Amino acid sequence: MNRTTLSLIAGTTALAAVTGFAALSAPDAPDTDTAAKAAAQLPVERTSLLCPAPSTSDLAETSYTSFTPVTKGTGSGGKAELREAAEESADASADGEDKGKDKGKGKDDGKSGEDKPAKPVLTPKEPGKPVTGDSSGGDAPALVGTADGRFAPGWTVQETTEVAAGTGRGLQGVNCTAPDTDFWFPGASTDADRTDYVHLTNPDDSAAVVDIELYGKEGALKSAVGEGITVPPHSSEPVLLSTLTGERQTNLTVHVNVRSGRVGAAVQALDDKLGGDWLAASTDPSGSLVLPGIPEDATSVRLVAFTPGDADADLKVRLASPSGPITPAGHETVHVKGGMTTAVDLGDVTRGEAGSLVLTPTDRSVPVVAALRVVRGKGDKQETAFIPATRPVGTRATSADNSGKGSTLSLTAPDAAATVKVTASAGSEGGTPVSKTYTIKAGTTQDIEPPAPGGLKGTYALTVETVSGGPVYGARTLTASEGGVPAFTVQTLPDDRGTVAVPEADEDLSVLQK
Repeated sequence: MNRTTLSLIAGTTALAAVTGFAALSAPDAPDTDTAAKAAAQLPVERTSLLCPAPSTSDLAETSYTSFTPVTKGTGSGGKAELREAAEESADASADGEDKGKDKGKGKDDGKSGEDKPAKPVLTPKEPGKPVTGDSSGGDAPALVGTADGRFAPGWTVQETTEVAAGTGRGLQGVNCTAPDTDFWFPGASTDADRTDYVHLTNPDDSAAVVDIELYGKEGALKSAVGEGITVPPHSSEPVLLSTLTGERQTNLTVHVNVRSGRVGAAVQALDDKLGGDWLAASTDPSGSLVLPGIPEDATSVRLVAFTPGDADADLKVRLASPSGPITPAGHETVHVKGGMTTAVDLGDVTRGEAGSLVLTPTDRSVPVVAALRVVRGKGDKQETAFIPATRPVGTRATSADNSGKGSTLSLTAPDAAATVKVTASAGSEGGTPVSKTYTIKAGTTQDIEPPAPGGLKGTYALTVETVSGGPVYGARTLTASEGGVPAFTVQTLPDDRGTVAVPEADEDLSVLQK
């Protein structure tokens, strides 16, 4: 099927769903100036977010933080609410038959998503102030959430889990994501030391049908098990990657393609020796990519890249450091074969300085997806996190679940200098918001200790807004000490898409309905 046509249909449908209406006009001839004047940036009226089940470990301690920044132009009404999703038995196959553990693992209570009652959690009282919640152990469910009215624009939910020991021990964090139909995850694995799950969460009243495709160093891995996976309404299902293929691959690209409906998707990558974290989806395939927020003390950085088409991609590799762009010695370029996953170990590429990886085409532009696996620590005290390629901060981006210490904000301006405003919200239990402006020089990455609210109590959110200059890319790193292990997790800061351009209708289109 023509994906461009699907994207157009999906985009129009999303506009209608998010803003509450879609206005169309059909002038006799294009008039760019008139169209530009007619279009208005209005706050979105409804947002959905999906949070995967955080852990199966009895030692897991999970915190959730919900936050909506204050947005001009919203009314006084609305609410935001997260509810438990019913976790489907991973033993249930796409056709409803029991096939053991072919689909991963999960609770097998024999109940569908409609049978399990959902109770509301994390209901914020007002925009501009975070609200938090906690859970313990391995029974915490996935969450399905909606926000409307003044709570919808820029709504952000962070899920952070500390696991004291065992596979995946350390700090795991993920931003709850909006439902979609297409996801790319370079950096997954079916290696013997790895236990990777794709978590699929369906927010809607009808079932979603999903295909999971795996691509290794030689191309697509054969698997019929990943085709036609059914995710029932308001339910979540973890799919163990190693059950989809008999091949052990250290570096994989996972493609989640939704045939019908929509889902939220994230990969939980757990390592027996190197801890683990959530791998969020890479931004849409593009000829140029930015992967921001490599910590200054990273001891190992691995780039995993994939191009979905048949054409090969040749990419120039640059590190945007605090002092300017650097070309890593021995890794000036990377060649990505069409349809095959390429992995490059960059070692301690930052050499004691924070940085962001910038990939650009050496010649013709070929769409690519990419992610970094970053390791901190040495010996048996190592911890892993992932940084996917991401969209720019744009108008505004937000990270929740920051404390008075342990948070680092990394901002990079790969092309031209830029000025940004960083606002720390009120604390979840008290505090006064504060803002500060920063200038990021062209080709550099700047790590900043973010401003904290005055009289902070609890946790707070950080909002980054582009004031002027070129595009800015960002990431937030949380750190903690877990028995001498330098535990950490990194979340990128893409534009929150809290507003949408809505053109005014120039004529009565009722005739089109006849």
